[in-house]
Amino acid sequence: MKKAFTLVEILIVVAILGIMAAIVIPTFRGHIQEAKEAAAKDSLRILRNVIELYASQHNNVPPGYTNDNPAMNLSSNTFYIQIVFKGKYLSKLPENPINGDVRVILVKNSGTFPAQADGLTGWIYQPATKTIRVNSPGTDSKGVRYYDY
Repeated sequence: MKKAFTLVEILIVVAILGIMAAIVIPTFRGHIQEAKEAAAKDSLRILRNVIELYASQHNNVPPGYTNDNPAMNLSSNTFYIQIVFKGKYLSKLPENPINGDVRVILVKNSGTFPAQADGLTGWIYQPATKTIRVNSPGTDSKGVRYYDY
């Protein structure tokens, strides 16, 4: 006589595994979201420190201005060259972990920040105020807008 599991025993094991998976998977998803939020905050801290460092070394002119002249045009490419290309401040721009984008959009000196993020780039930066924000709509696990970090 062969010894084997019955269909009922197999179904019970599958049901138990399903219940365990239903309990564990949401827990991991919550940790992934919290990790992205922490990474976004850390990337902002790094960018803010780099902007302050650059300004302190360039007569209080933050990155983004052509030829370090606030009267000149603003350019995302200039910002990238000043911060990354020369390799003095960052080896690469940090990725926005919420939307996976590294691009930076600049707000003109006379402009104001949009009321909310559109998510089309990774970061929104205004050199005149040295303000940089996460360009991701939505809120974190505590209900705080990513844009308000």
